[in-house]
Amino acid sequence: MSNWTIQTVADRFQEAAITARRLPPARVQGYASYWPDIQRQSWEGYADERIVLRFAASPAAIDRFGETVRWMQWLDEDQRRLIWLRAQQVPWREICARTGLIRKTAWRHWQHALALVVAHLNGPLPRFAEPILERSRTKSI
Repeated sequence: MSNWTIQTVADRFQEAAITARRLPPARVQGYASYWPDIQRQSWEGYADERIVLRFAASPAAIDRFGETVRWMQWLDEDQRRLIWLRAQQVPWREICARTGLIRKTAWRHWQHALALVVAHLNGPLPRFAEPILERSRTKSI
């Protein structure tokens, strides 16, 4: 994608938050049980509270997740937290309580952080005018 906008970047962060929820949970390595699994009857399966149904993330979504998370390096810690809270669809009232900002200011900080990511993705801005120092040098010569 060559031309990024604030809305497309916000959508990518939201997709990354959804993909993060779909990834398998992290487990501590090294603990193992050598007891065999309990074979339950069909009627006992309904009482098992440990079963969590998750939709697995697609490989393409995981690739986009990795790319989107790398964009966070361009932001400072407060901007990262704000963007990730908003990507998880946390209400503005709760975001304001966590950050200590009023709603309009939090929204402006969120827009500014997204604009920084867009500026990095789209590359340097085109130069329409020559620098001031070069204009003054050419006039004096």
